[in-house]
Amino acid sequence: MITLAEHYGVPADEQVADTDWIEEAAKRGWPILMKDKRIRHRPAEITAVTEHKARCFVIPRGDLPSADMAQRFITNKSAILTAAVEPGPYIYSVQRDRISRLHP
Repeated sequence: MITLAEHYGVPADEQVADTDWIEEAAKRGWPILMKDKRIRHRPAEITAVTEHKARCFVIPRGDLPSADMAQRFITNKSAILTAAVEPGPYIYSVQRDRISRLHP
């Protein structure tokens, strides 16, 4: 796993537009793990996911502590890995005990 900070450096990671890093991750073939409760309501990000065939797994609650977010990814690791072999574009919601497809 590579974070935005590791890939772009600090503080540059804070300046990269969501559409740009989604495009780059998709082009590299990286599944995307993120937290963004509103991604499915943002046309520019949805367009980036769709156009670049991104494979996204999103925690829809930004208010969770980091440890809880990490636990969601760990708990759902098997389901995420199974889904991630399928070609994109898609966005899955990562819940406490399951993943569910949001888009498209």
